[in-house]
Amino acid sequence: MTNIEYWIKSSQDDLDTAKKLFNTKKYHHALFFAHLALEKILKAVYVNKKNEASPPIHDLIRLAEKSDLQLSEESRLQLVEISTFNVAARYDDYKFKFYKKATREYATKWMDISEKLINEFRRKI
Repeated sequence: MTNIEYWIKSSQDDLDTAKKLFNTKKYHHALFFAHLALEKILKAVYVNKKNEASPPIHDLIRLAEKSDLQLSEESRLQLVEISTFNVAARYDDYKFKFYKKATREYATKWMDISEKLINEFRRKI
């Protein structure tokens, strides 16, 4: 399996996990895995474009920029918001606030946006 295939497969697995967590009402965890799925598809884009190992970063904007992706302002703002899911789900002081923020409505919106972005980036590979 190539590095690109690894990142794509891993992204798909994380998106599947996000959906399962969403369906069991674990919305904050679902959004964390949606972030991971996006991070990994961006790493696949990076490896495909640069023909080198992806950088060990989690910030989605930085990954997109390093991958030379041209983002619309809307996509840029969406990635900024989704990048917060990584920090919010990992650290206890952010976790409680994020848990309260991650309602069904909020999670539905951001799961849909995440999947749309994943599909958009996948088409660039």
